[in-house]
Amino acid sequence: MNVFKNVLIYILPNLPSAMSNGSIRANIKEGLNVGIVLKEDQRSGKITQGVVKRILTNSPTHPHGIKVQLTNGQVGRVKEIYSNLEK
Repeated sequence: MNVFKNVLIYILPNLPSAMSNGSIRANIKEGLNVGIVLKEDQRSGKITQGVVKRILTNSPTHPHGIKVQLTNGQVGRVKEIYSNLEK
């Protein structure tokens, strides 16, 4: 007899939190220390660290990360958030 026939089991993927992956625009501010993936690094997933100069994505969320420009001029999508606003 199958004991578990009336039990539903949900398996959720190991998803990073919205704060750590940068997919929500409200979590990103100018001056924030972040890790981005540049367009040319999308295949490898290489992270480039920097400080947000400008937020380029207008929508409140983006599945691949909010697009930003760093203070050094590089542009990419936020994958990681390292710290609060720089003082």
